[in-house]
Amino acid sequence: MTTGAPAVTAEAPARRPLRADAQRNYDRLIESGRETFTELGGDTPLEEVARRAGVGIGTLYRHFPTRLDLLESIYREDVDRLAALARTLTAELEPWDALEQWVAEFSAYAATKRVLFQEIVAVAGKDAQVFIHSRAAIGEAGELVVGGAQRAGVVRSDIEVSDVTRLVGGCTMMPGADADQQRRMLRLVLDGLRVRD
Repeated sequence: MTTGAPAVTAEAPARRPLRADAQRNYDRLIESGRETFTELGGDTPLEEVARRAGVGIGTLYRHFPTRLDLLESIYREDVDRLAALARTLTAELEPWDALEQWVAEFSAYAATKRVLFQEIVAVAGKDAQVFIHSRAAIGEAGELVVGGAQRAGVVRSDIEVSDVTRLVGGCTMMPGADADQQRRMLRLVLDGLRVRD
């Protein structure tokens, strides 16, 4: 049975509210960085991130003074989005449907995380605050989704949240696996979680 996850800690310093145009640029840079790093690797020049976002490199540096600032911001935004999604899904869907949708989103997150993780570790180390925040937030979100499905009797009681996240993460890291194969592997993971009559 899953155990209660710790409350999310290591919150990011609150950002000052941005003007609407500045917020649009920030959002475009986060999205561009996510796509560019996932496609081309974490060492991609920041000029390429700015170009794809449709802004100048000066605009990028105003929002993210260092490469690490951008990498950590993408990582944290993705984690916080997954945590918010877990709350929404468990409030609006049946427990199994919430689990399925969250696992699919976690899989997409894990693909980006794999690229960013090594780059952040190389600069900030494995104990960087963004990782402390990530572990707590994902644990809490997973407890909502997996624990909710267990309490509803649709997921095996011997499963832990970390079992699910490691299995799903592993599906995204298989070398040479195309999108179709990844979907099949995720289906196998979900089938293995389900309670059988």
